Amino acid sequence: MQEEKTPRELLKSTYFYDLPTELIAQTPIEPRDHSRLLCYNRKTKKIQHKHFYDILDFLGPGDVLVVNNSKVLPARLYGYKTETGAKIEILLQKRIDLKNWEVIARPQKRLKIGTEVVFNKNIKCTVTEIGDFGSCKVKFYYDDSKTFEEHLMEIGTMPLPPYIKEKLKDQNRYQTVYAKVNGSSAAPTAGLHFTKELIEKIKAKGVEFVEVLLHVGLGTFRPVNEDNIKDHEMHSEYFEISPEVADKINRAKREGRRVIAVGTTSVRTLESGVDENGILQPQKRETKIFIYPPYKFKIVDALITNFHLPESTLIMLISAFVGDIDETLNIYKLAVKEKYRFFSFGDAMFIE
Repeated sequence: MQEEKTPRELLKSTYFYDLPTELIAQTPIEPRDHSRLLCYNRKTKKIQHKHFYDILDFLGPGDVLVVNNSKVLPARLYGYKTETGAKIEILLQKRIDLKNWEVIARPQKRLKIGTEVVFNKNIKCTVTEIGDFGSCKVKFYYDDSKTFEEHLMEIGTMPLPPYIKEKLKDQNRYQTVYAKVNGSSAAPTAGLHFTKELIEKIKAKGVEFVEVLLHVGLGTFRPVNEDNIKDHEMHSEYFEISPEVADKINRAKREGRRVIAVGTTSVRTLESGVDENGILQPQKRETKIFIYPPYKFKIVDALITNFHLPESTLIMLISAFVGDIDETLNIYKLAVKEKYRFFSFGDAMFIE
C-alpha cells in the first residue's frame, strides 16, 4: 500500500529561504520609525518600498490598530551555585505564581532538585523540578523590602534573541513605547517601530488605537524540529482581552471597518479570543494557537509585522495570512534582494 504523501503546506522545508547573515539586524534603527517598510496588497499583489513613518498613508479613519502592551522583563540572570561557585545562567520563561517560575537554565547538567543558585546577597533561587531542553522550575527567595520586579531591575539583563550578538546600549530599545504590563521574555517586535509622535499622528487621523496583552515566551524562538509541522508542539502563552477592547473590535467588524494587528502576538491573541460566530470574547487565559496554511482569519484584516526566521512558526503564520506560500517566499526573496534588515531589530512589512 502506497504511503500517503504529506501536503506541501505541512512540510517544514516548504518554509525555507536563504538569508545572508549580514542582513540579520544587530542594532535598532534610530529614530524608531525610520526603519524600512515593505507594503504588500493581497488583492492587487502590488509591492511598495517605504519607510515606517509612511504607515500613516496606509491607515484611514475608522481603522482599528491592535497592539500588544506586554513589557519585557530583564529576564536573563547570572548567578552561581552555592555549593561549588559554578556559574549558572537563568532565563525566566513563565511565571507560575508569586515566587515560582518556569525557566531555561544553562548549563542544566550542573543542576539537580534542591540546587541553590545565588544572584546577589538579596535574591537566590532553588531548583524544584528538572524538565526537558534546559527547562526547570525554580522558587525564588528574596528580600521582601523590594518587589521581585525591583530585584530583577538590579540583577537582570534584556533577553535578546540568540541571533543578536551585539550588546544593546539602551535597554528601552527592546521595549515598545506603549509597553505597560511586565511579563514577556521577548519583545513583540513589530511594535518597536512606533514612536509616541507617530502614534499621536495615527490617532489624529481617526484611527482607533487599542491594546491587548500577550506575554511573549522564549518558545517564540524555538525551532520547528518535526518535518511535518502538525507534529510541532506550540508553546503556551498567557493573553488578556478586556471587555472594552472586545466591544470596540466587534463594533468595527460589524461596521465593516478594518482591524489591523501589530505583530504576530496580536494576531494570535485576537484569533485565540474569537468564538465560532466570529465574535471576540473578553478573556484571560493561555493559548497554544498555531496558525499555518490554510487558515481562515476571523478577526484580522491587515497586519504589521517584521521579517521572520526561515522554517519558523511565524513565517508559517505570515504565509497563511498572505494566502499563498509561494507569494510569501517571493516577497521574502525580494526583501533579501533589496537588502531589508531581518528579525527583531529589522525592518517591517505591512500586509493588507
